[in-house]
Amino acid sequence: MKPVRAIAVLPTLFTLGNLVCGFFAIVVASRIAKPGMVEMGPSPLLGSPRELIASIDPTHNLMLCGALIFLAMLFDTFDGHVARITRTTSDFGGQLDSLCDVVSFGVAPAILLVKMCPQFASLHSEAIWAIAALFTCCAVLRLARFNVETDESDHGVFAGLPSPAAAAVIASTAMLSYTLRKEINYESFAGYDYWLQRLLPLFAIAVALLMVSRVPYPHAFTQILRGKKSFSQVVAIVVAMMVLLTVRWYAIPILCCLYTAIPAFRYAWALAHSRKKQLS
Repeated sequence: MKPVRAIAVLPTLFTLGNLVCGFFAIVVASRIAKPGMVEMGPSPLLGSPRELIASIDPTHNLMLCGALIFLAMLFDTFDGHVARITRTTSDFGGQLDSLCDVVSFGVAPAILLVKMCPQFASLHSEAIWAIAALFTCCAVLRLARFNVETDESDHGVFAGLPSPAAAAVIASTAMLSYTLRKEINYESFAGYDYWLQRLLPLFAIAVALLMVSRVPYPHAFTQILRGKKSFSQVVAIVVAMMVLLTVRWYAIPILCCLYTAIPAFRYAWALAHSRKKQLS
């Protein structure tokens, strides 16, 4: 056994920031009471930062949990870049990153999924926990396979849906629910929530299986930021970022679903087309 003698401080702090965000996402989700214990009414107005963090409103806590998962994604995105910039990449950092990802992108979104579907959980309690466990297991398997199969030169394409992207699908849905609850009347939100609680667990199964699939997914940040871009491309990126920031609560869930679905449909289409060629 070779002992670890030195650890890069800055990348490690970024990686641990990912873990801390995932841990507090679980803490926030755990504050949500069981179905029937808290009456779901119109979302209260939140003033001070203390009220924002310590709110007992279920939908607000779901949003806060989703926001913490996205914050963990930012730490996860930049820790590798920081390590490469400072030339402090190491096997220790890679293993630590995967362990933190298990919490932030495996356990936290699975618990968030259960808390987002209280009606489904009350009717099918064993099913919702089985789906959440499946999501966590697939995230862990995805991370373990990534550690074994990936080397330093592989940064353009992932084999299978990345676990942060899978977690983002669940987290963005929670943030969208909070936005809709604030902007539309309570009766309309109840109709949206009814269908969400019945469709999201099924969608989570598909997302979990995509994590352990061989569907190629592009590394979005690397492909957007890597290398030099033309002036028009830079302008397009800036405009897209401004639009995203303006309607972020609606745009982010759409982008997450498109990123998840388009490569999967493209892969299925290519596979079906190749089989059709073989049979003809």
